[in-house]
Amino acid sequence: MPNAILTAMNLTRHFKVGGSLFTRPKTLRAVEDVSLTVQKGETLAIVGESGCGKSTLARMLMRLIAPTSGQMTFEGRQIDQAEGRALTELRRDMQFIFQDPFSSLNPRMTVGRLVGEPLETHAPQLSGKDRRAKVGELLAQVGLRPEHGERYPHEFSGGQRQRIGIARALASGPKLIIGDEPVSALDVSVQAQVINLLADLRDRLGLTLVVIAHDLAVIRHMSDRVAVMYLGKVVEEGPTDEIFATPRHPYTMALLSAIPEAEYGRTRAQIPLTGEMPSPIDPPAGCRFHTRCPFAREACKQDVPALRDTGIAPGHRAACHFFEEIAAEGAMPLPTGGTGRSEAAKARFALYAEAIAGQKTRPRAQP
Repeated sequence: MPNAILTAMNLTRHFKVGGSLFTRPKTLRAVEDVSLTVQKGETLAIVGESGCGKSTLARMLMRLIAPTSGQMTFEGRQIDQAEGRALTELRRDMQFIFQDPFSSLNPRMTVGRLVGEPLETHAPQLSGKDRRAKVGELLAQVGLRPEHGERYPHEFSGGQRQRIGIARALASGPKLIIGDEPVSALDVSVQAQVINLLADLRDRLGLTLVVIAHDLAVIRHMSDRVAVMYLGKVVEEGPTDEIFATPRHPYTMALLSAIPEAEYGRTRAQIPLTGEMPSPIDPPAGCRFHTRCPFAREACKQDVPALRDTGIAPGHRAACHFFEEIAAEGAMPLPTGGTGRSEAAKARFALYAEAIAGQKTRPRAQP
C-alpha cells in the first residue's frame, strides 16, 4: 500500500518453557501468523484480554524481541533482519512507550538526563547547551516545565511520569510510536489527560501510533482502526466506528457487550463466555475461540477460519466461518433499560462520554 508505514506479514513468536534433564521444553505459541498494515498518520489499536499476545506483538514490531518467523518492514526497510547501525537508525524513527511509568524510568537519573539520553545516540552533534534546551522543549511539549529536568522520577505523580516517558520517546524525532497500554496504570482522570496528549501530539507532529490496550472506552476515543486479538491471532480488524457499530466476530461481540453504558440506568445484554482462555501451550484445533463461543458449530472445531472481508467497510475483516449467519440472527446485544451502576462507575464512563459527545471518534486537527 502506498501510504503504509509499517507492515507485518505472518508474524509468529514461540517461546520454549519448562523442560528439565528428563523432559523436553514445551512450546508456548504467543503470537501465531499475524499480518498487519499501519497507514501513515493513523492510530491503530490492538485489543484483547490478558494473555492474548498483544504485548508480545508490540515488542516484535519494535524489534525488542525477534520473531520466530515472518517479516516486518518500516518504510520499506526490513525490521526483522536489521542489525547494528541499521537497527539504530530504525530505533530513531520508531519509539516505545512502556506500560508502567513507575518502573520504566531509572530512579537514579534526573529527568533531564532521562529525556536527553536518546539525543546522545541519535543527535551526537548537539552541544551540552543545545541538548539541555532541547530537553526543555520536549518537557514543555508534554505539559511539563523545563525546570522539572532537575528533579528525579520519584518526585512526580504517575501521570507526570508517563508524560516524561512520552517526552523521552519523542526525543529522537520518531515517525512511529508504539504504546504498550500506556494509560492502564493511571487513574481515570489522568488517563483522559494522557490520551488527549497523545492524540494532540499525533496531529501536531504527524505521528503514527500503534496502541496496545484492553480498555475499549480508550480505544473508541483515540483510534482510527482496531485489531482484535484472541489467543495469539487476529480475529477481527477494521475501522473503529464499524467495529463498534457492526462487529462480526463473536469474540468482538462479547467484548463490546461487556462495556457498561455511559448513560445512567441503561444496560446492555451480554453475550456470555464460558470457561477460561485456553493455554497458548496447547491451543485448540480449528478456530481457537470455539471452546468459549456460544455460536460454535462442528466445522469450528476442525477448520481454521481465515480473515475474510465482511463487506461492511473497506478493510473490515473477520476470522469466523459463520459471521454472515450470526449477523442475520441479530446476535449483537443492544442497550436496554436497567438498574444502572455504582457512582464510581458512572463517574468513570461520564469522562469518556463527555470527551466523545456528539462524535464517533476524536476529530483530527485541521492541516
